[in-house]
Amino acid sequence: MSLPEFWFLLIGVLFTGYFVLEGFDFGVGMLMPILGRGDDTRRRALLNTIGPVWDGNEVWLLTAGGAMFAAFPEWYASLFSGMYLALLLILVALIVRACAIEYRGKIDDPRWRLWCDVAIGFGSWVPAIGWGLAFANIVHGVRLNAHRQMEGGLLPLLGPYALLGALTTALLFALHGAVFIGLKTGGEIRDSADRTARVLLLPTAVVVAVFGIWTQLSHGTGWTWAPLGIAVAGLLLAGVAVLVRRDGWAFTGTAITIVAAVTLLFGALFPHVLPSTLDPAYGLTVDGRAIDGHATVAASSTHYTLVVMSWVAAVMTPVVLIYQGWTYWVFRKRITLDQIPAPTGLPLEQVVYGRHAKSAEV
Repeated sequence: MSLPEFWFLLIGVLFTGYFVLEGFDFGVGMLMPILGRGDDTRRRALLNTIGPVWDGNEVWLLTAGGAMFAAFPEWYASLFSGMYLALLLILVALIVRACAIEYRGKIDDPRWRLWCDVAIGFGSWVPAIGWGLAFANIVHGVRLNAHRQMEGGLLPLLGPYALLGALTTALLFALHGAVFIGLKTGGEIRDSADRTARVLLLPTAVVVAVFGIWTQLSHGTGWTWAPLGIAVAGLLLAGVAVLVRRDGWAFTGTAITIVAAVTLLFGALFPHVLPSTLDPAYGLTVDGRAIDGHATVAASSTHYTLVVMSWVAAVMTPVVLIYQGWTYWVFRKRITLDQIPAPTGLPLEQVVYGRHAKSAEV
């Protein structure tokens, strides 16, 4: 395996880890208005299920984005040339979500918490939809010209296949979040999460199956039938486990489905990193190899850069994995409503008074 191939594989692994871990974060945020409707204590319990881990999960995205930028700068630059607004919207949503989660408990006021809940929902739904839209377009190919710039703006990115990809990730992350809530809570919240997971099972299975078959038939190779079959098996496992209330196995099933689905996407994409629908010769590949008689453009960095990155990854990756595994182990217990204390944030009046007092001093 060459170094460009190794880094393409590693970036795929990083995005897989990100979608498995951040996927249930998104799902919890997406389901907060449903499972926490009319009860602030329930919403706080839901947030506590992801409170110790959500920011650590985002490390996988930062690492994947950094690795893409350093290992395949042509890929990174071309992707942002046409998906700048879409990727910026995802970034804004992630920032809004982070601020809302951190600030929600700082002020004890119903209107403050309501707006924070709206921000958490926005910051969860937008990335859940946006990542499916982005990766479906990457696998399908974009209007990449000879200057490695994407043409046409946002409209060509909203084709049927891309929209189906967006619906797939939205439903899959919502189901993943529901089974995670069932795994991490007890009492009535767990019952509500199990009922929601049962409702989501059938539409998620249908959409994932259609998107997976479409991907395989249009872009897949012989071996990518395997991850498609594993994705279906994962959903079957999750479905059975949800029906018999085996939360751990249900979460394992949805996690397997996400791993297999991302493997299918990256497997269907290779050796391209960004195909061109205008001319195959304009497409970016990991190492500039010829495909079907067409020369392509190498997207990878120099050999020296990839060697240095490989040594850094070999040293730092085990440290990150150990730290994150320890975090999940420490916060492994279930959460119930009677464990949620009364709000401890500052009254809104005190915050306003403090602001006025500061102005007067100035």
